[in-house]
Amino acid sequence: MFQAKIVRKVIFLPLLWLGCLCINMQLFGQTDSAASPKQGPKDKGEEQKDIVDVFKTTFHKKTEQRTDSFEHKAGKLHFSVIPAAAYTLMTRSAVVLAANVAFYTDDTDHANLSLINTSLAYTQNRQIIFPLHSSIWTKGNKYNLLGDWRYYDYPQYTYGLGGHSSKTNADALQYSYITLRETIQKEIATDYFVGIGYNLDYHWDITETGFGEGRMSDFQKYGKTSSSMSTGPSLKLLYDNRRNPINPSGGSYFTLVYRPNFVFMGSQENWQYMLVEYRKYIVLPGRSHNILAFWSFNWLTLDGKPPYLDLPSTAWDEYGNVGRGYIQSRFRGNNLLYLECEYRFRILQNGLLGGVVFVNAQGVSNWPGNKIDALWPGTGLGLRIKVNKHSNTNMSIDYGFGLEGSNGIFFGLGEVF
Repeated sequence: MFQAKIVRKVIFLPLLWLGCLCINMQLFGQTDSAASPKQGPKDKGEEQKDIVDVFKTTFHKKTEQRTDSFEHKAGKLHFSVIPAAAYTLMTRSAVVLAANVAFYTDDTDHANLSLINTSLAYTQNRQIIFPLHSSIWTKGNKYNLLGDWRYYDYPQYTYGLGGHSSKTNADALQYSYITLRETIQKEIATDYFVGIGYNLDYHWDITETGFGEGRMSDFQKYGKTSSSMSTGPSLKLLYDNRRNPINPSGGSYFTLVYRPNFVFMGSQENWQYMLVEYRKYIVLPGRSHNILAFWSFNWLTLDGKPPYLDLPSTAWDEYGNVGRGYIQSRFRGNNLLYLECEYRFRILQNGLLGGVVFVNAQGVSNWPGNKIDALWPGTGLGLRIKVNKHSNTNMSIDYGFGLEGSNGIFFGLGEVF
């Protein structure tokens, strides 16, 4: 799944639409869950449609009957590839090749589905963006291996520290970045998991344009370096009873991640942080396809001094979704608190088109100090296009607004949360 970690002013082009139509994409969803995508109850009434059905109808294309699920055979690989084109505030034009593979590691009926999602993007600004996310189950669903690997060759703007920063303080940075995060988790009770992991975040060749005229940026004041490394173990606790994490229709998700970073393992300094995340999905009475979704994401520095580029910041969560309505890195501080509510509804009863309306708010702690005394709201609306009716995967196209004239189009495959 391609979700570049930049605030999107994305214009999806006909190439993307054609790619989605021509390929029966089975799964393109977030792999942040221990749950495996499962079929929900069949819709009653009008037959459900996705863009593959539209393509077949439009071009009178005869294809073999589509099945409701993958062939359940260990080792059988199911590939999907989608070419795309995009435009963003940071990258200008970009060409993208997104792909995933889904498979089972066990022939038993209760085996969970394993997923590997990746993409490769090259931009007009000569940036390279290469994420790879994985969720792999061992035989018997005994363990779940979660991976988040990323490589960036990536110029971007930062806007200073704290909740009172201004867009006029845009500071251009250039750096290369690699992250490796691997977690192995095990179910200890129904829907409850515990996991341990290893994490590495390394930035190098960091250069800064700066403000000129003798003005110092917050990057310089905080402690400018040409490289930085944070590495250490992590402990993860997870509860997840969602039936389909790709597009939840009920249930809840809670995770707590504690990560210390140690000098003896290679970190620039000893420091530690915690992630606390909660999602809740409520089916509205009498409207089985209308969902009220809540998302709380809290990124907290517990001790020590993180490198500047490792501080909690807008849209630097795993999938770059925190803070729709604002540019990536717009707010940065020792702590980030975030809350979002989204109303999801059908436009067409056959499920082909849907819509969302959302509102959110974020706050970061000031520097120096640790007080959060400003909240930055965002709001917007979006369109959902059914890419695959069997996995209930949508293409999402959102337009978000923030304060100080912030706005932009946000594109993704799968729900935002």
